Amino acid sequence: MSTAILTGQPVPGSSIEGDLRSLGYDVRVAADPADAETLLAQVPGDQRVAVVDARFVGHLHALRLGLTDPRFPLAAIQGAVTAQPAGRQALTRAMARENSAGGGTAVAVDSLADRIVAALADEGTDVQRPELGSLVATVPADPQARNEARQAVAAVDDEAVRLKSAVKSRDGFFTTYCISPYSRYLARWCARRGLTPNQVTTASLLTALIAAGCAATGTRGGFIAAGLLLIFSFVLDCTDGQLARYSLQYSTLGAWLDATFDRAKEYAYYAGLALGAARGGDDVWALALGAMILQTCRHVVDFSFNEANHDATANTSPTAALSDKLDSVGWTVWVRRMIVLPIGERWAMIAVLTAVTTPRITFYALLIGCAFAATYTTAGRVLRSVTRKARRTPRAAQALADLADNGPLASFVARVTRAVLGAPLLVALGGTAVLAVSLFSGATWAPVAGAVVYAITAGQALYRPLKGALDWLVPPVFRAAEYGTVLILAAKSEVNGALPAAFGLVAAVAYHHYDTVYRIRGNAGAPPAWLVRAIGGHEGRTLLVTVLAAVLSASQFTVALTVLAVAVALVVLVESIRFWVSSGAPAVHDEGEPA
Repeated sequence: MSTAILTGQPVPGSSIEGDLRSLGYDVRVAADPADAETLLAQVPGDQRVAVVDARFVGHLHALRLGLTDPRFPLAAIQGAVTAQPAGRQALTRAMARENSAGGGTAVAVDSLADRIVAALADEGTDVQRPELGSLVATVPADPQARNEARQAVAAVDDEAVRLKSAVKSRDGFFTTYCISPYSRYLARWCARRGLTPNQVTTASLLTALIAAGCAATGTRGGFIAAGLLLIFSFVLDCTDGQLARYSLQYSTLGAWLDATFDRAKEYAYYAGLALGAARGGDDVWALALGAMILQTCRHVVDFSFNEANHDATANTSPTAALSDKLDSVGWTVWVRRMIVLPIGERWAMIAVLTAVTTPRITFYALLIGCAFAATYTTAGRVLRSVTRKARRTPRAAQALADLADNGPLASFVARVTRAVLGAPLLVALGGTAVLAVSLFSGATWAPVAGAVVYAITAGQALYRPLKGALDWLVPPVFRAAEYGTVLILAAKSEVNGALPAAFGLVAAVAYHHYDTVYRIRGNAGAPPAWLVRAIGGHEGRTLLVTVLAAVLSASQFTVALTVLAVAVALVVLVESIRFWVSSGAPAVHDEGEPA
C-alpha cells in the first residue's frame, strides 16, 4: 500500500482524497508541516509515499503520471511530490530542511509539496516531471483561480489524452495507421479487466507459436491461418506496450519479456515456415537461418551504435542535422521509417506472403528487404560516426566490450600479447576475412586455422578501449562471423538435419546476445563472467564448431551441433530467467524496435 500525506488548508467539495485512493494510496491528513514530517517518518521505508497539497486541482491522469510511475525514485507535478523507497532519504531530508528555521523557499512558495521539490532541486537531486500536455495540475491561490482551474479540467477529456499517450510517439506506418487506431482500445479493455502487460505479452507469444505450428503443416490452409495469426500476434504485441503506458505498469521483467519474446516469435515462425516447406519437398532451412542471422546482425548494429553514443559528448554531425531536417518534411518521415523495414512492416509482409505465396518466396523477399534496410541504416550510421566530433566515455567503451562477447581464449590472447596489430575494427575485419576465406577453401583443416587467426584477432581487437569513431561495428562483425561460420559449415555438410541443428545453435547463442543487450539497457550490467566463460565466448564457439566439422563425419557433426545447441540454450536460459525474475533492477520501459 502507498501512502499519501495531504497538507495545507482543506477545500470543501474537493475530490483529491477520492482520487488518491483510486490510485491505490492510503490517505493521511497532516495538520501542519511538522505533523506531515511526523507522518512521513511513520510510513515504512519499503513503501511509496507522496506529499500532496489539499488544494490541488487537476486531472486524475495528471496525478497518475506524477505519483504512480514506477520508473523514477522521485517524481513531481505542481502540488504533489512522490518518492519510492530509493528516494525516501532525499524526500525526508528536503522536508526536514523546509520545516527547519533555515528553509529557503518557504516565503516564496506556499505549497509544502512544491517547497520540497525546490529543496530537492537545490541539493542537485533529480526529480522526474512528466510531460502533461493539455492535462491540468495546479494549486489555485484563491476561489476565482480554483473555479478557472476546474473549468480547464472540465474542458479536457483526460481519458482521451490517456488513450492517445498510450501509443508510441514514434512508430512505423503500418502500426500507426493499421494497428494502433484500435489496439489502444484493446489495451484499455485489458486494463479494466485487471490484465497485466506481461500476460498480454505471453498471449502474443503463444499466438505466434500457434502460427508457426500452422505454417509447419505445409498446407495452403495452414499458411493462411499462420498469416492471420501472425498479424493477431502483432496486434497483441502492440497492445502490451500500450497497456503498460496506459496503466503505467512498467517493470524490468516486462521490458525483458517484451523484447525477447519478439525475437522468439519471429524466429520460431521462420522455423515453422522451413518445416512447412520441407513437408512440400522444398528445403529452405539455409534461407531461414540466413534471415535470422541478418535480422540479428541488424539489431546488433542498432544496439552497438546506440550504446556507443548513449552519453557521448560534443555529439555534432552534419549527417544527423540533415536527418533532422528531413524529419521536418512529412512524407519523408514515413518513407524513411518504412524502408528500414521495422517489425510492423516486416511482419505484415511475412504474413501476407505466407498466405498467398510459398515459404521460399517469403524468405527471398525477407532477405532482400532486410539486406536493403541493413545497408541503408548502417551506411547512415557510419556517415554520422565519421562526421561527428564526439568523445566516447568509458561507459560506452565498456558496453561495446560486453557486447563483443569475448571468451577466455580471446581474453588470454589480450593478456599475453604485447604488440597491437592496429585499430580494433580493422583487426576484427582482418580476422573475419581470414576466417571467411578459410571456410570457402576446399581444405578440411583450413577453417580451423582460420578460426585460430580469428580468435587471436578477437583478443587484439579488445586490447584497447573501443572508443574509435567506428568501433561500434566490432560487435556486429563478430556476430556475423560466428553465425556465418555455423551456417556455412552446416550447409557444406550436405546432410539432413544439419541446417536445422545449426538454426537451433544460432538461436541459442543469439538469445544470449540479446540478453546481454537488455541487461545493459536496463542498467543491470553484462551477464556474469562465469557464464561467458562457460559457453566459450564467440571466438571459442567458432573454433569449436570448425574443429567438430573437421574431425567428425557429416552425420556426427549434425549430432554435435544439436548437443551444443541444447547445452548453450540450457545454460543461458536458466541463468537468464533466474536473473530477470529475481532482479532488483529499477523498473524500465524499453520501447525496443519501432513497430
